Amino acid sequence: MNRKKWKGNLLLLLTALIWGAAFVAQSAGMEQNGPFTFNTIRMILGGIVLIPCIALFDKMRHVRLGWRSADKNLWVGGCLCGVALFTGATLQQFGIQYTSAGKAGFITALYVIFVPLCRLFAGKRPGKLLWGSVALAAVGMYLLCMDGSLALSKGDVLVLLGAFGFTAHILIIDHFSQKVDGVRMSCIQFFVAGALSLVCMFLFEAPSVPAILSAWAPILYASLLSCGVAYTLQVVAQKDTDPTVASLILCLESVFAVLFGWLLLGETLSMKELLGCILMFVAIVLAQFA
Repeated sequence: MNRKKWKGNLLLLLTALIWGAAFVAQSAGMEQNGPFTFNTIRMILGGIVLIPCIALFDKMRHVRLGWRSADKNLWVGGCLCGVALFTGATLQQFGIQYTSAGKAGFITALYVIFVPLCRLFAGKRPGKLLWGSVALAAVGMYLLCMDGSLALSKGDVLVLLGAFGFTAHILIIDHFSQKVDGVRMSCIQFFVAGALSLVCMFLFEAPSVPAILSAWAPILYASLLSCGVAYTLQVVAQKDTDPTVASLILCLESVFAVLFGWLLLGETLSMKELLGCILMFVAIVLAQFA
């Protein structure tokens, strides 16, 4: 594997780590705020944070790309990413209200299977080793997250539809990241997702300033790290790695969520969950040689 791919995969690993730790923040932020309110604030703040970063990066690279003269691909890619992100995040948030967190985590991570299947239909056939890694990761996710019936509830269906949104998000990034500035595209996606969430917030929820302020810490974490840093790292890193490998690495967020719960919150880690974590990590290592 060349140096760029190693760098991209390590950045994706850091993305999964940040997302794993963000589960606690998202849960706390949703205690007094609706899903649309929470997503509106974190998406828009995530976009705002990137604006000075873009100016700084331009200065460091001695370029002046601007926005009006930007390539059409940048705006198309950013808007499509924003719609996919809004769809996945919204369906996941609503689905979690009607199903267990473990089951939601497993179903969401099914994008690790959906991504290579979509690429297969597009005529891009993953190798046997990569398919083996995907299968191993799916088994690991099942052991890690599932504890009960496989029957689908209303919440499970919503989360499953959300997984298709995240699948589309990964594939859209794969298509456009080679053509445009990744940080700018990430910034656009946040404002698009935030704008869609804002409309839904006023239509379906009653946002409260005291409730928002009471959740300032988890909202800031979700905005600055989960959105501003992690999603931007995903866009930048996917430029140098295969989307199937990217989906494998990103689904480690569930592993990190369990590990952070064990380390920071004193939650127990069963032998089944530990075996699931081990299988997930083995799958990621195997994928690096595919």
